[in-house]
Amino acid sequence: MELTTIDWIIMAAFFATSIGIGVAVSRRSGKDFKAFFLAGRNMPWWLLGVSMVATTFSTDTPNLVADITRSHGVVGNWQWWAFLLTGMVTVFLYAKLWRRSGVLTDVEFYELRYSGTLAAFLRGFRAAYLGILFNVVIMASVTLAAIKIGSVMMDWSPVQTVVVAASVTLLYSVLGGLRGVVLTDIIQFTLAMAGSIAAAIYVINLPEIGGLSAMLSHPNVSGKMSFLPDFSAMSMADLVPIFVIPLAVQWWATYYPGAEPGGGGYIAQRMLSTKTERDAATATLAFNVMHYALRPWPWILVALASLIVFPDLASIAERFPNVPENVVRNDLAYPAMLTYLPPGLLGLVVTALAAAYMSTISTQVNWGASVIVNDIYKRFYKPDASEHELVWFGRIFTALLLILACVLALAMENALQAFNIILQIGAGTGLLYILRWFWWRINAPAELTAMIVSFGIAILFAVTGGLGLESWQQLLAGVGITTVAWVTVAFTTSPTDSQTLYRFLDRVRPSGPGWDAVRARAQEDGVVLSRSDGDFPQSLLAVVLGTVAIYAAMFTTGFFLYGRITPAIVCAVLCAVSATVLIRGWRKLSFR
Repeated sequence: MELTTIDWIIMAAFFATSIGIGVAVSRRSGKDFKAFFLAGRNMPWWLLGVSMVATTFSTDTPNLVADITRSHGVVGNWQWWAFLLTGMVTVFLYAKLWRRSGVLTDVEFYELRYSGTLAAFLRGFRAAYLGILFNVVIMASVTLAAIKIGSVMMDWSPVQTVVVAASVTLLYSVLGGLRGVVLTDIIQFTLAMAGSIAAAIYVINLPEIGGLSAMLSHPNVSGKMSFLPDFSAMSMADLVPIFVIPLAVQWWATYYPGAEPGGGGYIAQRMLSTKTERDAATATLAFNVMHYALRPWPWILVALASLIVFPDLASIAERFPNVPENVVRNDLAYPAMLTYLPPGLLGLVVTALAAAYMSTISTQVNWGASVIVNDIYKRFYKPDASEHELVWFGRIFTALLLILACVLALAMENALQAFNIILQIGAGTGLLYILRWFWWRINAPAELTAMIVSFGIAILFAVTGGLGLESWQQLLAGVGITTVAWVTVAFTTSPTDSQTLYRFLDRVRPSGPGWDAVRARAQEDGVVLSRSDGDFPQSLLAVVLGTVAIYAAMFTTGFFLYGRITPAIVCAVLCAVSATVLIRGWRKLSFR
């Protein structure tokens, strides 16, 4: 397959625009640390919401959805749909707390919440663990998807794809900082959505597919369509890993970028970049609406269509004989279907995929570099570093992180593999990240224990082939062992000192009974603390309403596409009612 002149023009125009934005904002972004990594804390909520969803719209996401859908059917997507619960909890419970904290990075939080030498060590350890190790794995999985797309659609070698894909991203990320990243995200998200929708429409109407009705009635597809589990027909062996575990355990127990329990990573970075607490919550809500209600179905439809054209891996390998054998997996089906697109549309879709790659990578390297600069370089190596120096080291670390990710991507095989690795590494840590804002007894030793134990278990499973356990069994084991370990450590080690807890309470003002003991102690010590929020019940209700509204919106689209009008109407009404009640209750929440 060859791109025509019009295809190359579309791609060149997009690349030039992205670099131009980076150049245009480079002087303003390079003023100081806050300007480069937090865009001056004055970005509008809607722009940050689009930026969050553009970041999660990575090149590997449609590949992952294709992998899941081909392997387990549409219902298998509950493996990531379940993270909506995490998102809604972040919107209504944690967004305002992050913005109140006033920290420059989510890792700086550790010395606000905990005390002593161990808190400082934890901050540095977490910076290296998340900012370098974890972050590089994420970027490598995204780059792997770019490699597969390049090999299928351009007949490029992995090294050639990596060099081309990373160079433009690196250039505007180094120049423009977070402001450049966020501004380019608007264009990238628009292109990515337009490309995925246009590709789905064209693919469905290919002669090999015969239109939507013919596709949905095809025997290769009809058994894969349901997006709700059939409890009477599915065995527990199938139901547990793809539905029960994600909804019962995975969403709160694991740490996954973009869906961190309690918020974190680039989501926290965006919340910290807003003008107000209300803007932080609104931006995160907008992100979740677009992420779950707007985006999934174009990818799912292409994945279903691929089951007709490429019913198995052998058919994909036969169609692309030059693709390395270790790369031929179910996630290759998505770019394989895109090879049928005509000139013009092909250029748009390839550019959209490039945009998806660039939006994710630019965010990850900017956030990772912010953590390295603020929480390692400045905190431990050179506390008196000038703002100019911090910006330039941020640019250097941006380049180094991307290079490491590209090298790792060349050794990986498929997107689902990376997804499972990431989930296992973070298994058991999520509950701690949720509770540390609302329970005073969690301390630095407990958090350090959670990270070390979860990582150690992940390594053990990796080198032993999982000890004969399925992926979901490994996840449960990791969650159970890690949780017992950190809870035990929390109760058997000294708590955070009172002055640190008072300072945290006074600044962040968390609600709930988990801080009653500290408030009583402060009263005895004569310490006057800011009044905590009194909207905890209303916030929990908002979580439920938001979750119902977004799931109902997603199901409305699915039922409509399937031609099932009555359930589509029921879901639409449920969505409208939930959203209306949520909007009316919004003003009762404690935002400033």
